[in-house]
Amino acid sequence: MAWKWRYSPKEQLEAMSSLQPGLTGLQNLENTCYMNAVLQCLCSLTPLVQYFLSGRWNTALHEEIGESATAFGCLVSDMWLGEFDYVSPEAFHSIFEKRYPAFTRTTQHDAQEFLICVLDDLHEAFKEPSQEIVSPAAGASTRSLRGTSIITQLFEGQLSYAIRCLTCRALSDKPESFTILSLPIPSTRVCSLQDCLECFFQPDVLTRNNQIHCYWCGGNQDATVTASITKAPQIIIFHLKRFAWQDKNRRKLSTTVCYPFSDLDLSPYISPSCCNNTEYSLCAVVNHAGDLDYGHYTAFCKHSVTKNWYSFDDAQVTKIPDSAVQADTAYLLFYISQGY
Repeated sequence: MAWKWRYSPKEQLEAMSSLQPGLTGLQNLENTCYMNAVLQCLCSLTPLVQYFLSGRWNTALHEEIGESATAFGCLVSDMWLGEFDYVSPEAFHSIFEKRYPAFTRTTQHDAQEFLICVLDDLHEAFKEPSQEIVSPAAGASTRSLRGTSIITQLFEGQLSYAIRCLTCRALSDKPESFTILSLPIPSTRVCSLQDCLECFFQPDVLTRNNQIHCYWCGGNQDATVTASITKAPQIIIFHLKRFAWQDKNRRKLSTTVCYPFSDLDLSPYISPSCCNNTEYSLCAVVNHAGDLDYGHYTAFCKHSVTKNWYSFDDAQVTKIPDSAVQADTAYLLFYISQGY
């Protein structure tokens, strides 16, 4: 049974600030640091936390497929009670592993892949029917599902790919939804998040095997493709593509990516027709230290009440200065709209 608050979630969080709610570590079950880091970030996002602590999720839950969502809700409650130094995510992991057998506790997994599955699972558990259908996007993780949920309300954005035939100049648009944007990292020792965004949104030319089939020309033709955001999500997640293939070998990029704490301006990449707020503030980071075989995941999260930053390393929770949040181990960046 989920924990229910007597007052509004915001009032209750502020009243309990002395009890250290939201500063609860997670026990490592063996090789589950990737899971712990992602869960800490999700459980630090105020709109999502309020949704669960208010009990609203109970009325939206599809019980026949909502077992892991229920376990997630109970975990959020445990982490925000402020009574424990750390708790075990055993119940959540056991149920989640049944739905996604690949995520065993005996082997390390990719945090981004786990995050995609968690968001998809929560969406399925809470979705309401809708006529809209979304299709897979290149370079963005998506759900090809009908319906809306707390997940689509908070995390789902919309991309539009403007495709222009270089022969007849005909222009077509391809809309695609996303919950995570996977950003390429430039081949330099140091770059900025803005540089990564520039790489993602720069126009591309489709030639040879990547040609489009032009309806107006009646055959395959070279084309240009330009992406823009037509709907900016309330919470936008960036995946820095640190793991890359080189000469048939997978390697990790150690490039330092500098990212802003506030006033991240996405207006250069947003369509003029989009009326969403275009400035974002950093609220959580998933870090990956080490290499492909012996890596370790941790999280940095900004506390919604104290506004201080904390490091979450499995069961250990430590307050850190703002300067420590900028790290060359950043792998997933969570930004929230400053209009929230």
